[in-house]
This record gives sequence, structure tokens and C-alpha cells, in this order.
Amino acid sequence: MFEDRKWLPVFLISPANVLLLLFIAVPSIYIIWLSLHKLTFGMSSTFVGLDNYIQIFSDPIFWRAALNTFIVVNIVVYAELALALILALALNTNFWGKGLVFSILIAPYAVSEVSAVVMWRYLFEPDIGMFNMVLQSFADIQLNWVRNPTHGLTLISILSIWIHLPFTLIILYSAISTVPGDLKNAARVEGATEWQVFLKVTMRFIAPAILVAMMFRYIFATRLFSEVWLLNEGGPARLTEVLGTYLFRAAFRYHDFGTAAATGLAMQFLALLVASFYLYKLYKRMQADG
Repeated sequence: MFEDRKWLPVFLISPANVLLLLFIAVPSIYIIWLSLHKLTFGMSSTFVGLDNYIQIFSDPIFWRAALNTFIVVNIVVYAELALALILALALNTNFWGKGLVFSILIAPYAVSEVSAVVMWRYLFEPDIGMFNMVLQSFADIQLNWVRNPTHGLTLISILSIWIHLPFTLIILYSAISTVPGDLKNAARVEGATEWQVFLKVTMRFIAPAILVAMMFRYIFATRLFSEVWLLNEGGPARLTEVLGTYLFRAAFRYHDFGTAAATGLAMQFLALLVASFYLYKLYKRMQADG
């Protein structure tokens, strides 16, 4: 069968293709079908066409959730990228206790999101939270995320950055570690300042890693859920609702599975839209390097 080895690659990758078909393609097709039907417990499915999409797009809470998602995602991704880049550059130097510092910085990745949110919720509790008491004592600031939606979104953003910073940090640190030292030394000999070395040498080498990190963080951040739901369930009055909590509420509170499926597809389209932009940038860069 494999005498000319023509079908050998197909045979070798067929188990992976079967798994992709079973766990990605088939559920995706079912979700598309479900988004075109009305379905809940105790009733048979009814084809409604685009009514589920019309329902969510005419719902002001959906647009509020979309706006909150957009705001939080952009704050989280860019703040996390800037902080990870600064830390990666600092860790790329030799200093005493570097291993300990690196372990502390990536420690949040070892904490489950549920545990992290519960911990931060009590630390920033408006009345007795330790961090809130410190902020109020030294800066006369209090994050009253229970009543103020702006404070709620701020705390959600900070919490998300803390949880996911290790992911971006590891990617950027690995990329910076591979930048050839000879090129940086040659640039310095030519009279380049440290800032110019960073922009012209380091940034050119780590640009693909930055694009990869941003693409994955945008996709993951778009699915933001646990930070919001476990903190305040999108309150007060659903003013901190995001698309993830909107979908969860539709599916498991109202049991409106058609609307939930339509919301999920809208989130998927948004993630694919963002990913396509960064994939195009990566493709253009690889073409230029080639």
C-alpha cells in the first residue's frame, strides 16, 4: 500500500484529522444548526432562521456586553504586552536571584482561575478587603466594584492581566533570549544607542513572537468569563456583562440554547476576525524574511 509512499503522510496524520473532525468540525456544525433553531428543555427544536441573531443584535445588553468585552480585551492585551516586554528585557540580564524572580512572575499560571478570582475578590472586598484598605489609607482610593461598573471593569482587567501575564512573558522572554548578541554588539560599535539597538535589532527579531502572543491573547481574552462571573456575575445591573457571561446566562439561566449558540458564533467570528489580521501580518513578515 505504501510502496511509493504516496499515501503514507495521509495515513500518518489521519488520527489527528479524525480527532479534529469529531471534536471541532462536528460540534461546530451542530452549533450552526442550533443557532437557526429555537430550543429549550421540554420542547422539540423549531426552525426560526435568523431570528436568534436578530434577537441578540437588537438586545441593548448584548451591545453593552460587546462594548465591555472590547474595552477589557484591549486594555488587557496591550497592558499585558507592555508589561511582559519590560519584564522580559529585565530578565534577559544577569542578576542575583533571577531564577526566584522568574518563578514568582510565572507563579500565577499555577493557580486555577477560580481560586485566583476568589482570592482577589476577598482582597478587594469594598468594606474589609486588605488591598482596598491600603488604597484608601495611602491614596484615598477605593475600588467599589460592587456598585461602580467602571471600578468593576478595572478590577476585572487587572485580575485578567495578573492571571495571564506568564503566558505572554514566557513567549517574549524566549524570543528575546534568541536575539544574537553579536548583532547587538556590532550595532553598538557602529555608534547605536541602547534605544536604537532595541528598536532596530531586538524588536526586528521578536516581532513575530509579539504578533503570535497578541493573536493568542486576543482570542483567549475574547472568551473572558470566569473573572467576570465569579467576581460579580456581570453586575451591578449587568453593567459589567461581557459576551462570555451573556452566553452563559442565555444557555444556563434562561435555557435559550438557540440564542446562546448565536452568541457563541458571534464571539467566534470576532475571534477569527482578530486572528486573521495577525495571521496576515505574520504571513507578510515571513514572505519579507524569505
